[in-house]
Amino acid sequence: MNISRFKVVLFVFLYALGANIHAAPSVVFETSQGSFTVELYPEKAPKTVANFLQYVNDGFYENTIFHRVINRFMAQGGGFERDMSEKNTRAPIVNESNNGLLNEPGTIAMARTMDPDSATAQFFINLADNQFLNYTSPDPEQIGYCVFGKVTSGMEVVQKIGVTPTTFVGRNADVPVKPIIIKSVKLLAEVAKEGAKEVPAEATK
Repeated sequence: MNISRFKVVLFVFLYALGANIHAAPSVVFETSQGSFTVELYPEKAPKTVANFLQYVNDGFYENTIFHRVINRFMAQGGGFERDMSEKNTRAPIVNESNNGLLNEPGTIAMARTMDPDSATAQFFINLADNQFLNYTSPDPEQIGYCVFGKVTSGMEVVQKIGVTPTTFVGRNADVPVKPIIIKSVKLLAEVAKEGAKEVPAEATK
């Protein structure tokens, strides 16, 4: 395990234990449509949050796109580049959908194939109350999609993304006509530190 991955796993582990960490971690998405903040829930989905934060820490999401957007349903991204080439990912993770969190408007969940335990890097943000995506049983067809966070600010940006015109690109449907680029995804604490560095010090008299 490399140092950066160890730090992410340790952070989530300590949070889950409540070890002197009182606020849930948040990440800031900077996109070509604006920025929004997502609060993560490691106490509800520890493996999912650890996996997501590792991709964040690695800069994996930089210059990826929201490649599938369906108004009044969801906006999916985090796996394709502007030319619609899919990025290589780490191994898939276990589905933690049975955590009590629901696919409600503004929540973020892991995208996957028909295999319940196939999620890697892609995620989607719910634009509606998508109850049919919730966990109802361990049956593969009813296990649902794992929610692991929620948009806490900038939901108007997400809603703007949700109404973007879409088209077909090859076999891919619902692709935004104008690429919606994810410029970066960073921990809110890091963004705050970067902002502090940019504030000029008061001139000495």
